[in-house]
Amino acid sequence: MITDGPTDTEFPVLGLLPKKETGAISFLSKYPNYDGRGIVIAILDSGVDPGAPGLQTTPEGKVKVVERFDCSGCGDVNISVIVKPEEGYITGLTGRKLMIPRDWVNPSGTYRIGVKNAYDLYPDRLKDRIKTEYKKKKWEEGQRKVLSNLNRELANLENHQSTNCNNNENEKFEKEDCEAKIELLNNLDKKFYDAGPIYDCIVFHDGTKWMCCINVSEDNDLTNCPLLGEYSVTHEYLPLTKQDSLNISFNIHDNGNVLELVGVCSSHGTHVASIASAYFPDSPEQNGIAPGAQVISLTIGDGRLGSMETGTALIRAMIKIIKLKKTMNVDVINMSYGERAHWVDTGRIGELVNEIVNKYGVIWVSSAGNNGPALGTISTPSDINDEPIISVGAYVSPDMMVAEYAMRQKLPGAPYTWSSRGPTIDGGVGVHVCAPGGAITSVPNFTLRYSQLMNGTSMASPNCAGAICLLLSGLSQQGLGSSPYLVRKALENTASCIGGVDVASQGAGLIQIDKAFDYLVTFNDIPERNVRFQLQCGSSNAKGIYLRTKLNTLKHTFKVSVEPRFLNEDEVPAEKKINFNMRLVLTCSKDYIQFPKHLDLSNVARMFAVNVDLTSIPEDFMDITFISAFDTACIAKGPVFKIPITLIHPREISESKLNLDFKGLIFKPNTIQRHYFVVPKSATWATLKLSSNEDSGRFVIHTMQSLPRQHCKALETVKNIAVTSKTETSVSFQLKEDNVVEVVIAKYWANTGDATLDYSLTFYGVKPNQPFVNMHAADGIHSVEVKTLQGEEISPSITLKNAVQILKPIDAKIFPLSNRDVIPPNRQIYELVLVYNFSITKPCEVSPNLALLSDMLYESEYESQLWLLFDCNKQILGTGDAYPSKYMVKLEKGEYSIRLQVRHDKKDYLEKINEAPILLQQKLASAITMDVYLSYSQALIGGKKAGVMHNSNPHTVVPLYIAPLASDKFSPKSNNTAHYLSGTITYSKDEVGKKVDSYPIKYFLSENSSPKKTASNGSNSSPDKSKMDEYTESLRDHGTIWISKLDKEGGEKLYEDLIKTYPNVLTAHSSYLQLIDPLDKRVLPAVRNKICGNADDLNKVISTCDKVLKSVNEETILAYMATKSDLRSDAAKYKVQMEQQKNVYLECLARKGIALCRLSLLQGNADIQEIAGAWISLVKFVDPSDAKVLTSHVLYFAIWHSFVKQQYGRMLKYLYKLQEEKPNEEIEKKIIETCAELKWKHVVYYLERVLPSKYPTDYKPF
Repeated sequence: MITDGPTDTEFPVLGLLPKKETGAISFLSKYPNYDGRGIVIAILDSGVDPGAPGLQTTPEGKVKVVERFDCSGCGDVNISVIVKPEEGYITGLTGRKLMIPRDWVNPSGTYRIGVKNAYDLYPDRLKDRIKTEYKKKKWEEGQRKVLSNLNRELANLENHQSTNCNNNENEKFEKEDCEAKIELLNNLDKKFYDAGPIYDCIVFHDGTKWMCCINVSEDNDLTNCPLLGEYSVTHEYLPLTKQDSLNISFNIHDNGNVLELVGVCSSHGTHVASIASAYFPDSPEQNGIAPGAQVISLTIGDGRLGSMETGTALIRAMIKIIKLKKTMNVDVINMSYGERAHWVDTGRIGELVNEIVNKYGVIWVSSAGNNGPALGTISTPSDINDEPIISVGAYVSPDMMVAEYAMRQKLPGAPYTWSSRGPTIDGGVGVHVCAPGGAITSVPNFTLRYSQLMNGTSMASPNCAGAICLLLSGLSQQGLGSSPYLVRKALENTASCIGGVDVASQGAGLIQIDKAFDYLVTFNDIPERNVRFQLQCGSSNAKGIYLRTKLNTLKHTFKVSVEPRFLNEDEVPAEKKINFNMRLVLTCSKDYIQFPKHLDLSNVARMFAVNVDLTSIPEDFMDITFISAFDTACIAKGPVFKIPITLIHPREISESKLNLDFKGLIFKPNTIQRHYFVVPKSATWATLKLSSNEDSGRFVIHTMQSLPRQHCKALETVKNIAVTSKTETSVSFQLKEDNVVEVVIAKYWANTGDATLDYSLTFYGVKPNQPFVNMHAADGIHSVEVKTLQGEEISPSITLKNAVQILKPIDAKIFPLSNRDVIPPNRQIYELVLVYNFSITKPCEVSPNLALLSDMLYESEYESQLWLLFDCNKQILGTGDAYPSKYMVKLEKGEYSIRLQVRHDKKDYLEKINEAPILLQQKLASAITMDVYLSYSQALIGGKKAGVMHNSNPHTVVPLYIAPLASDKFSPKSNNTAHYLSGTITYSKDEVGKKVDSYPIKYFLSENSSPKKTASNGSNSSPDKSKMDEYTESLRDHGTIWISKLDKEGGEKLYEDLIKTYPNVLTAHSSYLQLIDPLDKRVLPAVRNKICGNADDLNKVISTCDKVLKSVNEETILAYMATKSDLRSDAAKYKVQMEQQKNVYLECLARKGIALCRLSLLQGNADIQEIAGAWISLVKFVDPSDAKVLTSHVLYFAIWHSFVKQQYGRMLKYLYKLQEEKPNEEIEKKIIETCAELKWKHVVYYLERVLPSKYPTDYKPF
């Protein structure tokens, strides 16, 4: 009997998915039917799993997830191929024969077929699980068994040979064969790569709807495979396989030519949807905020990019919302996604976001971002122009702390430390409201979990969006209207302000649903219900007044424009516009703001001046305030609009005081201390040192400089550190002079207890006069001047880590896209497809970069960019988008192509960039250093390099000289093609300075670094030859080339004529052999098919080879090959002749050997001695196993020789060597066939599994 059990057995379930804090529980207690019913919320995310707990139905019994689309293109399958069954079977594009079930209803009798790699649909976590399970069950067990047997066999062979002195040739081959098998299996193990199963997709129309079946069965019986109806019609979904538990559905586009398979690319979207609207009839405490709301799942994360959103997906999602609004009310959008934009006043995506809200009246809610605690860290789209989106910060409550985070004690509720802070780049408020930013709720079935804790503004946004669903549901059932502007105003004017927290963190405060509803009911008919007030401040037409830069004056004047803009203004009756008039009173609590007190506002932009006087404001000070406009006719409804004003008065740093000390500051959990400094001239980095008397404290250090037209992460440092009493902790970060830096020290929200902190900040600097160095090899010596802040030691170092090749498109085509890419009513979107080809001679990692559009998404004037990288067999190897640093692809030697797509609805915009080059960055195998000198003369002669310099006089200029790169440091022969090298320069001797303070360098090569081609070995002009001799030789060589190009009869006639005229021309025999017996994949041995050719042709090959072999002296060639140095005057000419003789001799030896092998199999009486003789002669010249052997006919003979001896290990070794040169499907099939002969079932299964991925029939679509 348990005697010490818990006394408190109640679990704080209300803290798992927080609803009490926002008033959702009290609201639903008062209005149980206002639970979101009648409201539809679109979830723009990673996809929603309709099979996850709580996402099946609403309280009314309606389907929860009413629509499901993958807008990214990741799930697209080309099904334009149409087939008819023959005797109840069709052949899929994988080549598998598929049995059609008799109970399928298909009036047309035709089927559309395509193929899909399952891993295209799998989220990364699921892919990793399936790969692990496959390798463990399907590979490792069989691998261990086969290797064990082979190792025992090898041991026996070695033991036998060690005890037997008279080992014959066959025994040596047997040992070599066994070793080859072991080596091959070990190599397969090392290079094991599971490309994923390829499934045939079969689509047909049953007379009323589209149906889809995916062949996931082992026996190709479609009866055992999932058959689904189109989701929009049937709401059907099923797991792709029992093993993966990934619920998929489908849609059809482009008149039946495109199948869109819909899954999820991560668990994020399902978690978000569950927060907003999950419904658990038996466990109401698990419900989402609005359990009665229905969901539209619009996947904007692209699985090919690790769930990154793309412009294509965002535009398609918005198009789908516009189209769906014709048949249903799409009331709310939740988008818990975002990136950092360089600017927010322009951008193709932002234009359409504004249209969705301001024309179609959809309320758009988005996460503010998780980039805090520094100011100005709002993510896009929350900060786009005109602020159409409700941006939500993340709040953690005391109940959440104990229920979700298992904390020992409750702390006061507050925004999370990492929640992004306002303002926006252009002074907008940034965070409008905050909501609980964590939950333990449902996740997709593929995770094999019931629920999971996730936190972030991604979780706060759906909490707020669910609250809005409750409000709209109540208004709808009361017959009251609303608008995006009125709802946002209600949320802001009724939010609960969190004490001790700045506006940048919480916005108006924590949303309060019951109060917001009362506001909406009370002020439902206000004249500005359908009106937004567009603010433009200053010369840049910003969303607010933002003073952050170094202040040259303390008094500032801003022109402010306010213009009322109506919802769907083109359709508003003229009478409403004429009658609109408001008389406003303006207020602000800050004395340093001067502004007009009254404003009469009609349907026209009004301008007025706002003065900001900082005379009485202390340094190192930040404040956020508002000028609020109240309607004199109804003050009670709160501000009609607010003009946000953010003021930062930075502290100027004196050169005599570059070290700042701060003592005895007390930090409670979530205490945030902000400092603002003007970075001194020549300062390039700083170090913050912290110490504490307490045992340990967890802190976040966030430093940021806001640079013009750059995103918030352009120059920032974020570190999570532990500060203890035992050691001093330091954080260093890069700086830009004359710019304001914010230094934030925050005690992490969940770190309990108080901490007393001492810290100091010291500025350092070694500043070059060139922030970017672009040096051309032909420009000679490049000079850079540096100076120090306080006499820091200088020690320049240059490291080049990447080679960059500039690729120009070989093809550019513009196409109109399908119906799903038409913006209503009829704005057609076009695609520009650019094709780039390149070759890799040395294995490396590459990263393609369309520099013209890189690092831009929301702010880009173009809709999107996406590149797909293929090998020569159309196998896809990598995918990337606008952020090249995220995507690296490992490539082996070979030929490759990149297909790049850019989209826009203006065709002429695409035509402007149809010759855009792409940069192919290749990681160097080892970094290259460049030499730096203190004088031009030393750089010129390669003398004494720059060492450590101590510049005792700050601000004194120190010249440095960079010498061109020595030829032995980057050789075209040992590297891939490159146009320039890139890397970094550091100037400081200090190790900390080196880590944080570096500068980019580009070193342009004097010419394309591709290896130079050697001259042809054909007949070269010689001073000893007459023009007639040269003509005769040219005629001979031309005829030799044409022998193999003619038909058999013509080729034989030309061959006989040439031999008569030029009896000593060996190359004519080679060309003739290629005519009568082409050496290609068709003459590889067939393990299961013993047909080896025509005996007459083979005898003809043997006789021709014998002619050549008799005419060439083998000993002469071997003697020449052994010669180390040839001092003859005509050595070069003699070398050409001997190389030609050797090559033809080896070819004929190999061809004869192949013909003998084939003939022996054909006649059933192998002449082993003659085959062995050909092999022995061949290996005198070359070892077929040598990696340097690239001659195909030698490898072909080695393959046939192994096959005749039934030594399949050796045969596989040579097949793989042949495959390395240029991967080929036919050779791959021979490898599979050979492995099957060896009974290596696990290898056969593996190779057959990856075969369709390696050799697809067409390029994968965008």
